[in-house]
Amino acid sequence: MASSHSSSPVPQGSSSDVFFKIEVDPSKHIRPVPSLPDVCPKEPTGDSHSLYVAPSLVTDQHRWTVYHSKVNLPAALNDPRLAKRESDFFTKTWGLDFVDTEVIPSFYLPQISKEHFTVYQQEISQREKIHERCKNICPPKDTFERTLLHTHDKSRTDLEQVPKIFMKPDFALDDSLTFNSVLPWSHFNTAGGKGNRDAASSKLLQEKLSHYLDIVEVNIAHQISLRSEAFFHAMTSQHELQDYLKKTSQAVKMLRDKIAQIDKVMCEGSLHILRLALTRNNCVKVYNKLKLMATVHQTQPTVQVLLSTSEFVGALDLIATTQEVLQQELQGIHSFRHLGSQLCELEKLIDKMMIAEFSTYSHSDLNRPLEDDCQVLEEERLISLVFGLLKQRKLNFLEIYGEKMIITAKNIIKQCVINKVSQTEEIDTDVVVKLADQMRMLNFPQWFDLLKDIFSKFTIFLQRVKATLNIIHSVVLSVLDKNQRTRELEEISQQKNAAKDNSLDTEVAYLIHEGMFISDAFGEGELTPIAVDTTSQRNASPNSEPCSSDSVSEPECTTDSSSSKEHTSSSAIPGGVDIMVSEDMKLTDSELGKLANNIQELLYSASDICHDRAVKFLMSRAKDGFLEKLNSMEFITLSRLMETFILDTEQICGRKSTSLLGALQSQAIKFVNRFHEERKTKLSLLLDNERWKQADVPAEFQDLVDSLSDGKIALPEKKSGATEERKPAEVLIVEGQQYAVVGTVLLLIRIILEYCQCVDNIPSVTTDMLTRLSDLLKYFNSRSCQLVLGAGALQVVGLKTITTKNLALSSRCLQLIVHYIPVIRAHFEARLPPKQYSMLRHFDHITKDYHDHIAEISAKLVAIMDSLFDKLLSKYEVKAPVPSACFRNICKQMTKMHEAIFDLLPEEQTQMLFLRINASYKLHLKKQLSHLNVINDGGPQNGLVTADVAFYTGNLQALKGLKDLDLNMAEIWEQKR
Repeated sequence: MASSHSSSPVPQGSSSDVFFKIEVDPSKHIRPVPSLPDVCPKEPTGDSHSLYVAPSLVTDQHRWTVYHSKVNLPAALNDPRLAKRESDFFTKTWGLDFVDTEVIPSFYLPQISKEHFTVYQQEISQREKIHERCKNICPPKDTFERTLLHTHDKSRTDLEQVPKIFMKPDFALDDSLTFNSVLPWSHFNTAGGKGNRDAASSKLLQEKLSHYLDIVEVNIAHQISLRSEAFFHAMTSQHELQDYLKKTSQAVKMLRDKIAQIDKVMCEGSLHILRLALTRNNCVKVYNKLKLMATVHQTQPTVQVLLSTSEFVGALDLIATTQEVLQQELQGIHSFRHLGSQLCELEKLIDKMMIAEFSTYSHSDLNRPLEDDCQVLEEERLISLVFGLLKQRKLNFLEIYGEKMIITAKNIIKQCVINKVSQTEEIDTDVVVKLADQMRMLNFPQWFDLLKDIFSKFTIFLQRVKATLNIIHSVVLSVLDKNQRTRELEEISQQKNAAKDNSLDTEVAYLIHEGMFISDAFGEGELTPIAVDTTSQRNASPNSEPCSSDSVSEPECTTDSSSSKEHTSSSAIPGGVDIMVSEDMKLTDSELGKLANNIQELLYSASDICHDRAVKFLMSRAKDGFLEKLNSMEFITLSRLMETFILDTEQICGRKSTSLLGALQSQAIKFVNRFHEERKTKLSLLLDNERWKQADVPAEFQDLVDSLSDGKIALPEKKSGATEERKPAEVLIVEGQQYAVVGTVLLLIRIILEYCQCVDNIPSVTTDMLTRLSDLLKYFNSRSCQLVLGAGALQVVGLKTITTKNLALSSRCLQLIVHYIPVIRAHFEARLPPKQYSMLRHFDHITKDYHDHIAEISAKLVAIMDSLFDKLLSKYEVKAPVPSACFRNICKQMTKMHEAIFDLLPEEQTQMLFLRINASYKLHLKKQLSHLNVINDGGPQNGLVTADVAFYTGNLQALKGLKDLDLNMAEIWEQKR
């Protein structure tokens, strides 16, 4: 506990003191909370109406005096003997200046007495009795805890009384869980009619916390008292230490006096000798400085000689070394005051010369004849230029090379066009002046040869650009590798130097006299091995010269700065040229890495430039619709040439350019549109002129179908002579089945194969071709429906009527197309990417439409006979002769129907069709018999009907293919009820 000797006495309270009143409920006898004795009798409670005087050991045994004031204000406020605390326990931290004043009653509030609560007490007295009984049966939790708290033994004061939560290392009240467990807010809730009990609970909580504080303070005071001897021992040891320091100071003073006497007797002569040696060494340094000045004076003439031979790197190294020598070794020399600025201007001039030289080299390299086999022009010159530009951080030389590439690409196309036009005799250059117009006068073979020549020249051009950029890239990588190795060597050298420095004897390392080191008085060859290594490195410099025959002066011939900058290492470029990489490179690793990436991007840019120029050349020829007028073979040839060029450039540059590919795709779409429109127009003309009669099948179409059966979807090659000898067939045989077709369907099959073959030749148009082919098949289905089922052929072609033979022939043609739809679907599925398989649903929709159309034709044939039955059987009368004229007429019409469709439709389809017709016949006959009241009773009328039906049945089964047909004629009679 902190002591406070200046604190004022605490006044004793009495029963009349209004500042220390504590209310106690006389109806509740609560045992006081166990606590430790305190030096303060009581504390302010915040209640200004009464004072409670509790028994106190301090008051009874020892009267309190001013000398008992050994606690601070917070400790005085935490008297565990008081039964009541202030309403807000946080006031104990308000400080020593806090004064609890009396609150003056307000004049505007009435005085409340017990009489005001009489009516209320009478109303709740019965409820209170019930509540008390319930409390006796199930005591509340807070009462139970208070009872346990008051039952503790008074003598128990160890720390086990304090909850474990206060002892946790991570105890913090800003944690919500910790705060709620220490200060449950239920104790501060005064709503709901529990004011008195909750107020008492909060007071009890404050007392508990105050009691825990007292326990901790008592234990702390006890621990301090146990260690009081250690505190006094520390104070005693401090006095002894001061005595030791005083003796040590006297001993040091005596030692210094002795050392001063020894210095005067023994060292002054030796130091004089050292001064003379230092003077001699300084003279040698002056001599070396003069030689260095003479060398620096020759810098400008030497630079001029190097520039005359285009040795830019050597000139820049010499300028850099000279400038560093001027700044470090020759700083302040009056005669060289203008040399630094002159060298800076000379360095700027070299920068301009290198950029101009590189521009000239780029022009010469890119514009030399493409027939030259040499990939890189003057490789050593290029390497020297690149090193010089890197040394000066002139990284825009790649932009210069890129501009030269664009100009060269334009010139390549221009020169190729001029050469081709000059070789073409049909073009009069005097009449057609513009080169673009002259180029447009070329026919496709000539223009195709020109495009092939341009692509071959571009390929050689890209190979040269790649070879040149590879040399530049190798130079950049060699510089980057040298930087990394230099950094590693420096780290190793620093580690070795640190290890050697630690091994030196620090007691005799230096001898200080007049501000100089002893190392300045002796030659550097007599120092540590570190200095020896440095000396050997300096002497290895190519620009160093022996200064004199004196071994002492030799290390001073070359300065530190010049030697450190002149270290070079040999590297090999992939072209076979050995280069010397200087350490004086101003580029960082990140800049060199970025430059290497820019070189690769420049190669990509070269590919893009060639593709862009090719696209412009292509578009200039396509202005008059030349490309859209190409036939299939010409466009396929052009497409393959462009795809080959795209693959070649991708292999050279490592990335696929998209401009030419996009132009090819655009032209392919236009080609597909024109291809589709031509064939759709052709199909439309064929359908408009089709008379829907069975056509002969030429041998070439039979060969075409046979190749499809073998799994080859391609147009067969024309055979000279062999095809002419073979006669046309009446039907088309597909996998053993005969198809009677019209001429339009034969041509449609050929058109479909042209679509499939176009997909094979130009894979990029697969999706477009699929949609166009779907549109073509839908158009054939809808148009044939309009012409046959819709009777449009009557007006278009001039047919007199749509016969059953026309209908059956149309149905068979549709069946042939349906037969080949799965084959077409498989062909496209093999060439579509998996993500576009959903487009194959078009074939499913087309198949459904064709089946619906075929079903409608069958229904139309049945409807024709149905109307005939209705017309004939409505006039049927049961009378002689047998067979009746009605049945003879019906059998005649059935025979005509059979003759019309039997040769066109398969036997199975014919049987199914006549079963449907027979069902219609039975329905109409049954209806007529019911109308005539003819029943199956064995009478004369029944016999006549049976004879007619037998005639009909025999005639129908006599037809070809209908012998085994189950007619079931018993259904014509009404069932007997």
